[in-house]
Amino acid sequence: MSTHELYTIPPELSTWDVEMTGAARFTWEYDDGRDRMLALYQKGKDKQWDSVKRIDWDLEVDPYDVLGVPDQSISIYGTPLWERMDDRQRKDVRLHSASWQFSQFLHGEQGAMICSARIVESVPDLDSKFYAATQTMDEARHAETYARFLQDKVGLVYPINQHLKALLDSTLSDSRWDMPYLGMQVLIEGLALAAFGVMRDITTKPLPKQILAYVMQDEARHVAFGRMALRDYYRNLSEAERQEREDFVIEGCYLMRDRLRGQETWETLGLGKDEVAEAMEATDRSEYLRLFRSLLFSRIVPCVKDIGLWSPRLQKAYADMGVLDMAGQSLDALMKQDEDIAEKLDAERFAQEETERHTEVADTIEAARQDG
Repeated sequence: MSTHELYTIPPELSTWDVEMTGAARFTWEYDDGRDRMLALYQKGKDKQWDSVKRIDWDLEVDPYDVLGVPDQSISIYGTPLWERMDDRQRKDVRLHSASWQFSQFLHGEQGAMICSARIVESVPDLDSKFYAATQTMDEARHAETYARFLQDKVGLVYPINQHLKALLDSTLSDSRWDMPYLGMQVLIEGLALAAFGVMRDITTKPLPKQILAYVMQDEARHVAFGRMALRDYYRNLSEAERQEREDFVIEGCYLMRDRLRGQETWETLGLGKDEVAEAMEATDRSEYLRLFRSLLFSRIVPCVKDIGLWSPRLQKAYADMGVLDMAGQSLDALMKQDEDIAEKLDAERFAQEETERHTEVADTIEAARQDG
């Protein structure tokens, strides 16, 4: 089935053309490069995986209960609007909420794939080109995985959110080679990584847990790549250049925060104009979403600080968003945790499969003995 048949809202165009500027840079320096970057490149090669084989696609998914989490995670839960809904309407809210979340993950991964290819083209260092090439393959795999999940298991897709689209447009249309790093590796990937982590940790359903854990294992390397490359480069920026990057970060963070409101889901559900306004008010007041937004910046804020963009003006913006305290998070500890969770999930799955295989063999032998 064509994805276009699954969209809740018809996309404006079948393709979106972003006019890009800047130079494609070749380098004739083929020395060994930076040890840390080359180690990351080696890890990127070693950790490639096939979503067709690593993920258990036979697992069933209830489209009306994709993550298996309580309704308290829905922004309008407990409000008069929620109480007025019947069971059918509440099921539709659950379906559309999950579809919208995973659809934005899908579109973000395609954006990451294109940004990674842009980095290969424009970054001046060969070791960075090497690593970005492995990331481009990672992002293609992630987009493939989320597309299959939405098409085969959820059956409903949302177009790209306007705020995510605006940030991708700004990131890709900038001629400076470091902007795809800053827009994608730090902002979009950082927020996605945190969102994946929250959902990975709260879901009780095995298929989305596998997908989120395995994607996060890759994304942890990607954020490390952005930190490494930008920290070196931003150390030598002029004050004016640094301020331009900080302006971009501030605007991008507000776009990422606002995209979480998901207004299009309420409009698509067929609510009246007043009910959509009521849903948005409830979303803005939701304590769960306030905590969720805060956690989403747990990867971005310490990364921005780490690469050297930390003026009082930027700190004030984060204080206004209520996320300044996230600066104390340890990115290395969080990313080590992401790696460990994926490896543990693999170990548990393979141990269970081995046990089931032994049981099946024993049953077959016993059946043959009895027949004999």
